[in-house]
Amino acid sequence: MSIAADRASIRLNAADNVVVARDDLALGTPVESVTTTTAVPRGHKVATAAIAKGEVVRKYDQIIGFATAAIQPGEHVHSHNTEFGDFDRDYAFGVDARPTAFVPAAERATFQGFVRADGQVGTRNFVGVLASVNCSNSVARLIADAYAGDKLAAWSHVDGVVALPHQTGCCIPLDGDTHGNLERTLVGHARHPNFAGVLLVGLGCEVAQIDTMLERYGLSKSASLQTLVIQDEGGTVATVAAGVTKLRAMLDSAETAQRTTVDASHLTVALECGGSDGYSGITANPALGAAVDLLVRHGGTAILAETPEIYGAEHLLTRRAVTRAVGEKLIARIKWWEQHTAANQARMDNNPTPGNKQGGLTTILEKSLGAAAKGGTTMLMDVYKYAEPVTAKGFVFMDSPGYDPASITGMVSGGANLTCFTTGRGSVYGGKPVPCLKLATNTPMFERMSDDMDINCGIIADGDVSTAEMGERIFRLMLDTASGQPSKSEIHGIGGLEFCPWQAGVVM
Repeated sequence: MSIAADRASIRLNAADNVVVARDDLALGTPVESVTTTTAVPRGHKVATAAIAKGEVVRKYDQIIGFATAAIQPGEHVHSHNTEFGDFDRDYAFGVDARPTAFVPAAERATFQGFVRADGQVGTRNFVGVLASVNCSNSVARLIADAYAGDKLAAWSHVDGVVALPHQTGCCIPLDGDTHGNLERTLVGHARHPNFAGVLLVGLGCEVAQIDTMLERYGLSKSASLQTLVIQDEGGTVATVAAGVTKLRAMLDSAETAQRTTVDASHLTVALECGGSDGYSGITANPALGAAVDLLVRHGGTAILAETPEIYGAEHLLTRRAVTRAVGEKLIARIKWWEQHTAANQARMDNNPTPGNKQGGLTTILEKSLGAAAKGGTTMLMDVYKYAEPVTAKGFVFMDSPGYDPASITGMVSGGANLTCFTTGRGSVYGGKPVPCLKLATNTPMFERMSDDMDINCGIIADGDVSTAEMGERIFRLMLDTASGQPSKSEIHGIGGLEFCPWQAGVVM
């Protein structure tokens, strides 16, 4: 990446035929060797060469779209003259896979985490109340509310009691995608290391039967995993009373948990981008990728997700696959999404969102190339289904929709104990029981929403730091946050309503 001497534009690659406006550009602004022929908003693209109708528009030295009309040098390049188009990608499985230069175990970075009885390590110490079905949401909430605010004062070492309501659990095929996603999500949260104890609450007649789910996934009830069924307990009042009693015992146990020093191999980070803009692929996403490379070198794990938002960039990931089989697992998920969208009268290029386009992103190809940068440069070690337990170390991929709450819910279910969320437009997402760090892509938004942003990656475009330097800062912030330093969303108390299992199938 280079910033022009006049600081008007950012060039991502010498082979590109567009550059990115660093600030709002007026008509007649010099940009490299051309002059703008119209006003161009910050984060948007300017043509630096003539592009004939039908020819490719190139950014990152990759295809981001095709000109729908002849584009002249200095012209604003966006959705009025550029469109999505499919093209052949060379998957070249594994050709760019290189062994990782791991930091010796004795020299790994460390953080202060909660070591659980099963060996997992938590970054927070919550007690959770999970509803198996929408019909038990209110009871789960009433149980958790019994320990809200000052009522938790007796357990000062507990981060909170959180209920996780959702909108599914019944009227879905027992062997369908939505039920499978929900089961893996609930099980993943039930055994998540950020929960010292979990109470599962069901209604009784729903499709998502708690006992069946626990048996299917080999979970046994214990002091830290309890269940209640409203119809068996005798209704709302009785179930809430029983739940409050069960939670008291869990809180007493959770209060005894202590943070201890563990190395970074126990850190699993969910990677997300939302409210993206033209700077996402220039600042925050590649900086997060640099932090991911450091995390992987120190033995940790990073999960990239949002399958529709790597569409058109998947060939860059397959080239890093540790084996051909891993690369083909990723392509199988791409093919599933192509079929899924077609069956539902949608298209893969329905993305970007209106906000993304206002921020300068024109096609899903452009958005995906920037989004994939979050994954850094190390080998792709495995590909997982939504909410499936992540067992590989290093950089991995999880199939999920691009909808931020659903995507992050799946990664947390897979074992992520920290989330890093890049945003250009300004997302205010937070999630419990896992802390979420929000990385701003540009300085104006960071300054406007500083109460919600944890770090400003916009200073890369401002010319103040390098991508590598910002990656180091993000990595250190990951460790500090995992050790208990609160994120901005935690300070605001955000995170109890963002639990969102992916409903991928038929609701009847």
